[in-house]
Amino acid sequence: MIYILASASPRRKELLAKTGISFRVIPSDLEETITKTVPSDIVMELATGKAEDVYQKLLSSPAENLPQDSFMVIGADTIVVYRDEILGKPADKREACDMLSLLADRTHQVYTGVALIINKNGRKSQRIFYEKTDVTFYPISREDIYSYAESGDPLDKAGSYGIQGSFAIHVKGITGDYNNVVGLPLGRLYQELIKL
Repeated sequence: MIYILASASPRRKELLAKTGISFRVIPSDLEETITKTVPSDIVMELATGKAEDVYQKLLSSPAENLPQDSFMVIGADTIVVYRDEILGKPADKREACDMLSLLADRTHQVYTGVALIINKNGRKSQRIFYEKTDVTFYPISREDIYSYAESGDPLDKAGSYGIQGSFAIHVKGITGDYNNVVGLPLGRLYQELIKL
């Protein structure tokens, strides 16, 4: 079985490598469209869209050295939610400061949806799931928020922070899968791969 990660995220690539499986990266360039309202449904819809985009590309013009009869596409999407409000990637440093001020001294949720689309001997099947992790921050000073925003690190991250980087000093605790917050619920993914 050939595994394809439908994401350009270096964090997802690094996490998937920890499973020990060999995979290739073919990012989806699908424009994200949300039609759902429940966070778990949103991330599963977005992950499925990415996986399906790459799956169809491979069927229509297979990549070099990629057998068409046996491959799996792994799509994933992560969102940060606070009181039913979705906090995506900030448009600029000011918006990053606003998001981080909102999350300071509070608990929010991180959802990651994963879609596995398999083509085996010409037959398509799929498995879609999500994981949720609660994250609580300590109170954060305005100076720390501004300094972190100025670093540029929050600008490509949902919720304006990366738990695996320097912002980790503000994390009071998590309930759930740490890797889910980074961008891929590794344990759950591996269990699903074993089942498949």
